Amino acid sequence: MKKITRSDKNIFMKILLIYPYCLENRIHEEDAGVVPIGLYYIGALLRDNNYDVEILNFQGLNKNNDKIKEILISRNPDVIGFSILNANRWGGIEIAGMAKQINPDVKNIFGGVSAAFLWKHFLEHFPEIDYIVTGEGEYTFLNLIRIFEKKDNKSIKEIRGIAYRDNKIIVKTKPAEPIQNIDLLPNPAKYFTYQHISLTRGCPGNCTFCGSPGFWGRKVRFHSCDYFVEQIEMLYKKGISFFYISDDTFTLKKNLVIEICKKIIEKNLNISWAAISRVDCINDEILSWMRKAGCSQISYGVESGSEKNRKFFNKNITIDQVKNAFSLTQKYGILARAYFIYGCPGENDDTINETIDLIKEIKPLSTIFYILDIFPGTALYEDFRKRFNINDDIWLNRIEDILWFEYDPDLSKEKILAFGKKLRTSFYKSLPGFADSIELIDNKELYPLHADFFSKLAMTFSHGDYSQVEDIPGKEKTAENLCKKALQYAPDHRAFLNLGMIYQKQGDFAKSIEILSKGLDFFPKSEELHLCIGISYMNLGQFKKALSYFLDFKDSKQMAFYIEHCYKKIYGKNHSHLKLLP
Repeated sequence: MKKITRSDKNIFMKILLIYPYCLENRIHEEDAGVVPIGLYYIGALLRDNNYDVEILNFQGLNKNNDKIKEILISRNPDVIGFSILNANRWGGIEIAGMAKQINPDVKNIFGGVSAAFLWKHFLEHFPEIDYIVTGEGEYTFLNLIRIFEKKDNKSIKEIRGIAYRDNKIIVKTKPAEPIQNIDLLPNPAKYFTYQHISLTRGCPGNCTFCGSPGFWGRKVRFHSCDYFVEQIEMLYKKGISFFYISDDTFTLKKNLVIEICKKIIEKNLNISWAAISRVDCINDEILSWMRKAGCSQISYGVESGSEKNRKFFNKNITIDQVKNAFSLTQKYGILARAYFIYGCPGENDDTINETIDLIKEIKPLSTIFYILDIFPGTALYEDFRKRFNINDDIWLNRIEDILWFEYDPDLSKEKILAFGKKLRTSFYKSLPGFADSIELIDNKELYPLHADFFSKLAMTFSHGDYSQVEDIPGKEKTAENLCKKALQYAPDHRAFLNLGMIYQKQGDFAKSIEILSKGLDFFPKSEELHLCIGISYMNLGQFKKALSYFLDFKDSKQMAFYIEHCYKKIYGKNHSHLKLLP
């Protein structure tokens, strides 16, 4: 692709699209650590129209203003578009202020979900913000750039979907029309590399805690199978092999998802991916195809075991649907993750126990527990404002969100912390039992995938996130059992290696050598298996035997230490003349 420079005739200005840093450090990176897909779509449309645009992720730079200023000075942008969530709005405000200090003429444009709902608040209180994009951003942003290019300020009012100041009077134009055929947007993978992708815009659900209905509307627009898979394929060729599909409900159109899965398999794209769905939007057929196409995890919004709480959230699902979804998902070797929310009005020990009882029934292998927080644009926010007589000026405080319990006289911080601890402790103590109880569908076509599922889960207990959690009992034994289950289905490199390391840790080096030798029968060129078995032989004092495994990879940097150590043990300190031995 031809590199665009400012010297090109069609290039008038330098445009930055910035994802600002959050106010607080993140517990879960996926919450707010990655650039939203919307910025890539805007960037792609601008690139398609020959504009010089760059996307910058400023997560993690909140304590490095000098670095931000250095970037702004070096890039010297004429226009900056900011992707604004509630969590990063203060970062956007601060960066916009820095940009104005460096160049008072720079145009700062806020867009995204928080900007769409707080457009008046931003323009009333923050003069460093020039324009707000109040909805879907691609063509609105492009139209603004064209106006800036022509220096035709009189035509600003004709652009739909913006808010701005006109002689200190705040003006909001008519909403932009939704893009009916989102396939007409340029594919962002032509220009950028990223992992979070999206099939749809909109969600038919109407959960009270979610801003999607207010931002996108409840009518869902879909990319075609060809557009979506082409995006994956282009990213795959750039080296991306794991994807997060960030749609609120990826499986709304079952036939479309199955078509996508078949196309991924047909194109031999060796990928894995995680998705989000609803418990009432899956069945055997779709899960089977999703697994064969690389799906490794599905997250479901369960929210609560209390029917009263689910009604408060307007979560229109039944307990039977929840049980069915988790049973089916894990039957196909897809990790089922559950989202729960606690701390809503009326939360008490009984409702928390109902959630714990449900967790023990559905046996999720991963959970995320959120304290109920409130954001602009949600039904809960409107309810909150009326109940407590609060307006948008609350967002002048340096907060990311509003925690419901902080205003509810029947709840306290102590109660909420106790609820959270009770939920997490119960889940963690039950988790090994959940893992041991998994029974996968007996389908020989899926056996290698079943092995992969069990070995990945085992690594989570032995080396991953769960290995650090003190409340989980018997982690090593759980990992061992899961590796053995994996090998009952198919030879699995990860399972052989993990078992070898587990037995090493137990001091049973003979058993480690036995399982690693079996692994080498299937994976004779594995450097990791050679290294691990060599270390077991070293622990038995058999250094010549260990050396024979290390020397198969004598050019490897990680083997160098062990080769050196074996030479010293075998031949003594004066061994330099032996280093060239085969």
